[in-house]
Amino acid sequence: MCGIVGYIGTGEAYPILINALKKLEYRGYDSAGVALINDNDKLNVYKTKGKVTNLDAAASDKDCSGHIGIAHTRWATHGEPSAINAHPHVSMSGELALVHNGIIENFQVLKEQLEAKGYTFKSSTDTEVLVQLTDYYYQQNGKDLVSAVCQALNDAVGAYAIAVIEKSNPTHIVAARQSSPLVVGVGPDKADYYIASDATPIVAYTDKVVYLDDGQIADIRPGHELTIINLNHKTCSYDIKTVDLDISKLSKGGFDHFMLKEIYDQPACLRDCMSGRLFADRQHPEHNHIVLSALTEYKEQLLQAQHIIIVACGTSWHAGLIGKQLIERMCRKRVEVAYASEFRYGNPVIEPGDVVIAISQSGETADTLAAVKLAKAHGALIFGIVNGVGSSIARETDTGIYIHVGPEIGVASTKAFTGQVTVLTLLALALGHELGTLADTEYQGIIAELASIPDKMKKVLEQTPKIADLAKTFTYARNFLYLGRGINYPVALEGALKLKEISYIHAEGYPAAEMKHGPIALVDHDMPIVFLATHHKLYQKIISNMQEVKSRNGRILAIVTEGDELVSAIADNVIEIPRTLNETVALLSVVPLQVLAYYVAVDKGLNVDMPRNLAKSVTVE
Repeated sequence: MCGIVGYIGTGEAYPILINALKKLEYRGYDSAGVALINDNDKLNVYKTKGKVTNLDAAASDKDCSGHIGIAHTRWATHGEPSAINAHPHVSMSGELALVHNGIIENFQVLKEQLEAKGYTFKSSTDTEVLVQLTDYYYQQNGKDLVSAVCQALNDAVGAYAIAVIEKSNPTHIVAARQSSPLVVGVGPDKADYYIASDATPIVAYTDKVVYLDDGQIADIRPGHELTIINLNHKTCSYDIKTVDLDISKLSKGGFDHFMLKEIYDQPACLRDCMSGRLFADRQHPEHNHIVLSALTEYKEQLLQAQHIIIVACGTSWHAGLIGKQLIERMCRKRVEVAYASEFRYGNPVIEPGDVVIAISQSGETADTLAAVKLAKAHGALIFGIVNGVGSSIARETDTGIYIHVGPEIGVASTKAFTGQVTVLTLLALALGHELGTLADTEYQGIIAELASIPDKMKKVLEQTPKIADLAKTFTYARNFLYLGRGINYPVALEGALKLKEISYIHAEGYPAAEMKHGPIALVDHDMPIVFLATHHKLYQKIISNMQEVKSRNGRILAIVTEGDELVSAIADNVIEIPRTLNETVALLSVVPLQVLAYYVAVDKGLNVDMPRNLAKSVTVE
């Protein structure tokens, strides 16, 4: 969850580290800190509670010189957000400083062992235990930092990405990873090296990176080749990869928040997602087709699979629920959707020949990554749907599809969700066509409609001023219900999640028919209820559900198909979306819910991009 960065080279480290931390705040913003070694070999450590701007302000009149440093922005696990619990943590000897993303599960046992050896602790964190343990081995083996890190990590149980510097030898940084992401940026002529939790803060300086694998330790020295070993001290080979990331996509582009920009990015992002994969010819629809390299390379396994399991968390799980309906409808295959966190511990039935689809925006979600490894061990074909190129899940899977929607900085996911749904639609279409379970006319028609979605999404966004005005009337609410049926049921779940994430209003999504089995007890004149009431085969059913709410004085906001009259006569307010197919409606019906959540949060004066207690990339259990 936390963001870590490091730099060593010819430049001043502090401005590089601070700018990098600001780009990693989506990973956590409870506290921040930096450790620098100046030219006199003095270790300077500055830490503050709160965001990186607090750290920058606190360090503005301090000695921030030096060409080597590490820094951290925290999502609290062990110990409350505070300057004491903030990273970097320094060893009792004052020799070592360490930053850490992850959780050391056996920290309490290790702490007691170290206390018996005379070590004392200032913080409540597991990370301070790790730096003291490293220091213990450092003092025991002649101050060989690489060996000390290796020994400490062999004792540690859990997940980590770490970077360590030593005051008496500021010529290198030692970094390591296990189940938490870490990337090393290689500057021109290897004169400068960069470390970060992902490539986002590195691309401003270099597009050449090395992704560390689990159990690897890197010894990083400017002017030298990167050295990587494993926990058994064996040298590891590695590849230097080129990152293709548009730096302009890391700015707000004139929008007030990243979240709003990313909502508006969606039409262009979906075009990028479909580019080179979907081919629609308006003049000759019989030529419409989809090309997926993953389906070409693993065609037989995908066609023969009798059981498909989708594993994901949060928003990605909602996308998986839509994928289930699309694959079952178009491919007639049995599909199960599981929370990755439950799947990995539930003794799931996985057989050789099964296909497991892992969905993750970052490609680093700890529970999803663990589920992938479990399924792989049981002989399943692993299919990844991720946004993070070169991410852990992307490297662990057998095949898959990148969603290619660009970096998503706002913590509440928007364009990643619609990108995931788009990719799942492409997969269902291509697989159904190959299986012969989807008629050619349907195949061609859905392709044509999918190609039109970006333009229709723009029409939805034209209603933003109306939705913004409507949002003002909902800031009073303490509870919301979101109701939908069919493919719009997962959209209701996603809409409720967006609202609770950024406005802190309790919201729940339900299948509309289930409202009668309990939730209807909550309905009164103070309860806003959002209905996904677009035209589909259950349209009349959902109108009946709306009547049930209306008779109990519920306040109804309905998402409807343009030109709708029946729902408009019942609902207090309606938001129209363009007419589309049932298979593609989620891509449009979710957009007004994203906009609504955004403006409710803005009207409440909340930090939309950095909601409390959350982080973008969930790399811990």
